Amino acid sequence: MNMYRHELQSLRKATVIWTVAMIALAGLYFGIYSTVVKDAAGFTQILNSYPASVRAALGVSIANITSMMGYYAIIYTLIALCAAIQAMIYGTSILSKESRERTADFLLVKPVSRSAIVSAKLLASLSMLVLTDVVYFLAALVLAELVKGAAFSVEGFLLLNLTILFLQLIFLAIGLAISVFFARLKNVLPISLGVVLGFYILGALIATGDNGSARYLSPFRYFDAQYIIAHSSYELSYLWISTAIVAVGVGLSYIVYGRKDVHSVS
Repeated sequence: MNMYRHELQSLRKATVIWTVAMIALAGLYFGIYSTVVKDAAGFTQILNSYPASVRAALGVSIANITSMMGYYAIIYTLIALCAAIQAMIYGTSILSKESRERTADFLLVKPVSRSAIVSAKLLASLSMLVLTDVVYFLAALVLAELVKGAAFSVEGFLLLNLTILFLQLIFLAIGLAISVFFARLKNVLPISLGVVLGFYILGALIATGDNGSARYLSPFRYFDAQYIIAHSSYELSYLWISTAIVAVGVGLSYIVYGRKDVHSVS
């Protein structure tokens, strides 16, 4: 429990920064929603001038772009990217930071198993991600209610925002698994940004063509905003693959960390 509380303290500042940044980004886009609705024809004309591949990559559906949910699909894409980066950074840093801060020896001589260490750190990261998502969702819901021109589905809004947590779990598990395979990870930012942006770009490229089974290659394509808005549900096959990725990533982390030699970064 002490370890869990310590990890919460260490993640507190970063969590506040990420949460505020996500809310500010959403607020910026919500702030121009009324303008978009008033000049719907002009805004639609601008979007029509973009190639279909670009609109697909951005998750834009011209048919319902002026509705709250259709417009929010654009905001969601950017928020999901920010949230994935946050989770990836947490995943790659929670176990490797002991080596970077040269506290690995102090931690590992404590009368606590390595699995307990992983559990405490993982639970702390998950707690902060959930806190980020809850605060963001409440703030986004308030903003949406303030600028809405017509009623929208709060249930659909919740389902769409819940996928942000699903994406975070995937990248938290990926980051955790990656970190345990490095003997000394000096800087988590380049690898975190590289992995997340790599999957994001891959997802954008997949969206420009015939999706098909290629969607399985990028977590950013597992939860299609337009599908969720239209059906108020998720595509079951992508929920299963998400669960499998999280299970494998977390499982590998426990196994490898329990056996590896942990060194301090020189």
